[in-house]
Amino acid sequence: MTTTAAPRPTGARSTPPNRDYFELSERAKAAGLMGRRVGTYMVRTASLALAFLGATAAMFALGSSPWQLAIGGVFGILFTQAAFLAHDSAHQQVFASGRRNEWFSRIVGNLVVGLSLAWWTRKHNKHHAHPNTIGKDGDIAGGVLVFVPGDEKGRTGFMGWLAKRQGWAFIPMLSLFAFVLHFEAISSVVKNRKMKHRVAEGLLVAIRLIGFPALAVAAMGPLWALAFLGVQFAVFGIYMGGSFAPNHKGMALLPEDLEVDYLRRQVLTSRNITGGRPMDWAMGGLNLQVEHHLFPRMPSSNLRKVRPLVKEFCAEKNIPYTETDLVTSYGIIIRYLNRVGLGYADPMDCPIVSQLRTGAPVRAA
Repeated sequence: MTTTAAPRPTGARSTPPNRDYFELSERAKAAGLMGRRVGTYMVRTASLALAFLGATAAMFALGSSPWQLAIGGVFGILFTQAAFLAHDSAHQQVFASGRRNEWFSRIVGNLVVGLSLAWWTRKHNKHHAHPNTIGKDGDIAGGVLVFVPGDEKGRTGFMGWLAKRQGWAFIPMLSLFAFVLHFEAISSVVKNRKMKHRVAEGLLVAIRLIGFPALAVAAMGPLWALAFLGVQFAVFGIYMGGSFAPNHKGMALLPEDLEVDYLRRQVLTSRNITGGRPMDWAMGGLNLQVEHHLFPRMPSSNLRKVRPLVKEFCAEKNIPYTETDLVTSYGIIIRYLNRVGLGYADPMDCPIVSQLRTGAPVRAA
């Protein structure tokens, strides 16, 4: 892992913390990186549509064949790529019109992927507002896995056994992530009577979750369809969950009562994944998590362009900027989860948090 932060140049003017983000955003605007890239997104959409058509044609051409398991894996990848597209649109990155972004995301997310836009938006907005903040970020809330030290207390039986080994169980458990996303979509539509466009959301999700399995049965019969769907669910869950996990897991956790300005809150809790443009495609731009959290409405294709500006600015302000490769990030996550599950008192003992509490200059940990 590399964490880059340089001392403030001698004689540099001290900018109040609440002005830092404004200064950085002005640099990004001056570089012309905040504008929409509709053409780029339409090419992505058309390419993805053609890939879905090709995979569907192959599914029907193969019939009852073991090769259908490979096609199931292909669909798992395509659904994840579609989720990346829905994610960007939900962040208002595609069109200038908020309404167009919303409906584009709803159609791609609900109809193609089988998610609920309303549920995801509510959850994801809270995460962006308070990343890795205890009590505010639902992504680190207690569940099957324990992300916050102390939450493992009181777990007995199987759950206690699992907590002590949760780091090793993390990646295998991601294979169930697709079930969680589909369940939350159904649950939200059924229970949330105040959901915006509830009927449309429910109809789109129902078409996807009933229609796609029916299509598989028609193409290959019930037994091969079951195996096909099992592979598709596992690949989708691991790929989808595995693209989000490296971005914050194992990074600094912020206490709920800690006051931190927007710039530092986003940078200190986010981790970039190296790998260049191939990784940009593989992770849908989520590998540039620091830049995405700073500029959630910036088109993902511009994140790599703004990265040098962000790194330079963080060096000027002596703010740690963290990036590492994908394999190393998972090593960090596994070790962190195991330490939390074993009840270590200080698995997230972070000098950064202590410095933020005292108001001392933030330095690389």
